[in-house]
Amino acid sequence: MEHFGVDLLDLWRGRLSIRRVHVLITSLMCKPGRSVLLAAMDETAQWGTAEHLLARVSDALELSNYLFIRANSEESSDLPLPEPIPRPGLGPVDLAAPEPDFASGAEVANFFTHMSTL
Repeated sequence: MEHFGVDLLDLWRGRLSIRRVHVLITSLMCKPGRSVLLAAMDETAQWGTAEHLLARVSDALELSNYLFIRANSEESSDLPLPEPIPRPGLGPVDLAAPEPDFASGAEVANFFTHMSTL
């Protein structure tokens, strides 16, 4: 009713055919690149692939510009980290990379010692 202004009870009243109901349901689910039905059920589906990719490209460009300015300017120490574009249905995006977990020297030596005994 919200999208097409059609009452599904008209199917039982004889004013709506099963074929027409099928066409309406199919058009809800088969929009190019996204689904109206899915977008109504899941907030993250409001954006298609292109919008998500553009947001990622924009965030990467902002971060790249930030890093370039920080590396080439002495006065950029108070420059704030750029805010990523908010995505529908998702919490805030953290641009900071997770801290890598490296093996210690002893663990590496132990690994190679173990491998040489095989």
